[in-house]
Amino acid sequence: MPTTVFVVGSLNADQLLEVPAFPAAGETVLASDVLITAGGKGGNQAVAASRAGAAVTMIGALGDDAHGRLVRRALTESGVDTGWVVTADGTHTGTAVVAVEAGGENRIIVASGANARLTRQDVESGLAGAAPGDLVLLQLETPVEVVAHAARFAKERGATVVLNAAPAPADTGCLTTDIDLLVVNEVEMRAVAGLVGADEGRESRESGEGGEGGDGRDVAGTVLTTSQALECVVVCTTGADGAYVNVGDRVIHIPAVQVTAVDTTAAGDTYTGYLAAALARGESDLPAALATASAAAAVTVTRRGAMASIPYAAEIGEVRAIPGTNSTTSDPGTGTGTADITELTTKG
Repeated sequence: MPTTVFVVGSLNADQLLEVPAFPAAGETVLASDVLITAGGKGGNQAVAASRAGAAVTMIGALGDDAHGRLVRRALTESGVDTGWVVTADGTHTGTAVVAVEAGGENRIIVASGANARLTRQDVESGLAGAAPGDLVLLQLETPVEVVAHAARFAKERGATVVLNAAPAPADTGCLTTDIDLLVVNEVEMRAVAGLVGADEGRESRESGEGGEGGDGRDVAGTVLTTSQALECVVVCTTGADGAYVNVGDRVIHIPAVQVTAVDTTAAGDTYTGYLAAALARGESDLPAALATASAAAAVTVTRRGAMASIPYAAEIGEVRAIPGTNSTTSDPGTGTGTADITELTTKG
């Protein structure tokens, strides 16, 4: 039976502004161009999973406005099932203002709009067909209590639950034992680790105690302690430095594919969506899945926009890293070695 990636998350219209540099407090900066496109973490990840080859169902909310129609059309054109995307009355479609400077880095401000209207009933209706083998992908741009409910509802149906804890959580409401895989960047990981008490010893590593290791060893150590605290697999992305994932009591480093970035807006969402697609089709080699996700994100950052920048699987063949040749295993206490192959196990 074919598996499905169910994405429960945000849908936005992104207003992309190209600026020479980010403004300081009180400063006005003139943008050289503006682009309005479909986005939102949930929508971006759904499109990425679909373009990676997965069957994808989106569960979210839009306003009854032109931006909502723009986003729904973009999802449909990318092969995403929008039958469970509701139209919320009396509010606008979520909106993100994205400033992108010359080097490709961005600053984002989001007005939630209809995303804040997503309900538990919406989630239950959309996930009613979830079954063992399916994957449910969550983020934190919709109400936290709805995210936690989605994780529990999905777990009761035997689905694998992946949480991209972005934006960084302010409390532990979403950090439940229903999570099988947690995907975060460094900022989000520090927030999660602090909330679950998994950041002990970070200060000593940062101060250099315990020998060499640097930032990579600090990330690896926090990945491991966070994984132990939440009893799930943790993937931490670190931009151009690649990603770290725990394999039991060790941590593997997956190098990033090096490219010249133009716009990093949808890089993390592309990474997460491609990873979800790989897991949904039964990929048992997690480092290989992460290498593919990294290659897809590398293509994304060479293009402008959010959904529009996400590549199809056929476009990433030339940049994909070869798994097993450049992936090393990092243990915070013992150093590095050869990469292992590990399989994500769904909690019962």
